[in-house]
Amino acid sequence: MAESNEINRRLAAILAADVVGYSRMMGADEAGTLTSLKRHRESVFNPIVAVHKGRVVKLIGDGTLVEFGSVVDAVKCALAIQRAVKSEAQPNSIVLRIGINLGDVIIDGDDIYGDGVNVAARLEPLASPGGVCVASIVNESVGSRIDVRFTDGGEVTVKNIERPIRVWKWHPESDAVSGQPVEAQPARAPSEQPSIAVLPFDNMSGDPEQAYFSDGITEDIITDLSKIAGLMVIARNSSFAYKGKSFDIRTVGRELGVRSVLEGSIRRAGNRVRITAQLINAETGGHVWADRYDRDLTDIFEVQDEVTRQIVDALKVALTPAEKARMSGDGGIASVEAHDCFLKGREIMSGLIKSREAYEKAREQFERAIQLDPGYGAAYAGLAAVYGFYYNNRWSDDPSASLRRADELALQAVALAPNDPYSHYVLSYTAGYSRDFPRSKAAVDKALELSPNYPDALVSRGARAIYSGNAAEGIPSIELAIRLDPAGASQSLHFLGFAHLMIGNYETAAAHFRERVRLSPQTDLSRALLASALGHLGRVEEARQIWRELMNINPAYSFTAHMNRQPFVDSMESDKIAAGLAKAGLPD
Repeated sequence: MAESNEINRRLAAILAADVVGYSRMMGADEAGTLTSLKRHRESVFNPIVAVHKGRVVKLIGDGTLVEFGSVVDAVKCALAIQRAVKSEAQPNSIVLRIGINLGDVIIDGDDIYGDGVNVAARLEPLASPGGVCVASIVNESVGSRIDVRFTDGGEVTVKNIERPIRVWKWHPESDAVSGQPVEAQPARAPSEQPSIAVLPFDNMSGDPEQAYFSDGITEDIITDLSKIAGLMVIARNSSFAYKGKSFDIRTVGRELGVRSVLEGSIRRAGNRVRITAQLINAETGGHVWADRYDRDLTDIFEVQDEVTRQIVDALKVALTPAEKARMSGDGGIASVEAHDCFLKGREIMSGLIKSREAYEKAREQFERAIQLDPGYGAAYAGLAAVYGFYYNNRWSDDPSASLRRADELALQAVALAPNDPYSHYVLSYTAGYSRDFPRSKAAVDKALELSPNYPDALVSRGARAIYSGNAAEGIPSIELAIRLDPAGASQSLHFLGFAHLMIGNYETAAAHFRERVRLSPQTDLSRALLASALGHLGRVEEARQIWRELMNINPAYSFTAHMNRQPFVDSMESDKIAAGLAKAGLPD
């Protein structure tokens, strides 16, 4: 692959920790201090970081820099570390100061840089010995999802940071003051829940155009595994980010936060197919299980079921009776040729190109699948999704008719394939935009009952909460979706920012919308919501600049029209967004 000069960025929570009085301790007892620091890292700091899914980026003398995908995980980690240190305190023991920020970071190999890191490093010295100091965006973002309340430390000006920072502080002594003492969390091994990423199977057919088939089989295996509540399964978007690249399995495991990785290859020739698969321990790189299947093409669904069963057995995952029943069956597929068309349509919709022309090609594939197999429920769901995009993106001369057609097809899909989570997910989308809110909620709940690891359905549940006026309730579902599908987080970030905007966490909302805009530069609605958040924050010129970008992208954009088709249960909810735009002097 050609090298890219593009800067790799992402939004992350950064924890910076430093030892209090380290120079004094080294001067008094160098060997003893180094031994204590090593013991502290091995027995307290590193295990607690692992429990909370953090990544130690680097050690800088007595300091440590840690990256988290979740700001809640970062704060809970800091609280656990400081409580553990307090509970084990002895003369001359290690005491830390910790600072936490949520912000944009630049990725350079395994290292990170940028303002997000710099602010965390500036916050750390402001913490009391044994305490934690966080930026206002962190305090705002975690809200009531932790067991403490931070104390307002006011605005501070720190070196090399242009804007004053409002800081919030906590110390373990405040646990006792609050009358609700919390036991220190012991250092534990990482969670024992089995977790897996299924990498795209290599296409060994000698025909690049057959890649859709190997990709489709991979996605079907991911879908089958995602139906198991006791197994955490990384979504397609994030697994497929490694397609065509050289990598170390241990790196994949670390980046995706999984213990196991499945990889393999597929060779299709005429009516025969050969599939090889191997399950690898992502922590050691060692093989756990491997097998090869030489079958007729008509047996492909049996092979998928067999691979899934062997993975479940190898990972020692306990299945409920309902999960065992769902693990077999092909969702009502009677025609391999129809399934082939479905895979082609799904591959188009999963691609980077989101255009009317691309979706027209997907529509043709789904319609062909239905012609070949009129009872194939998932094909109806795929076609419903196409018409849903026609409606939402105004790719139709009659958007309302497109929405009605989408809803009709989704209902057919569920009737034909009642155990297909994808069909229920699509129905939740079409019912929501059709303003049938109870049916939308019931559909997304059913999708997640059938497939607990389904990121799109998790985002749909979060969005349903936002549109129902219960935005705070939707945040955990959206954050879990990002954990399961970090590479496909663009849409999730939009709704995460949306949720924070609706509950008044404007600084947090702005951070998530900025990340969404970076990942999806052509987005218009995320820019409109970002402008609203900035307006609420009083950052008028920034809001107007974002609005100018929006109008350059979509000169015909109408905020009012866009809001009118958002599926709010109470249309007055959108007034909160319009109020932010009004504060910036922008049209509503």
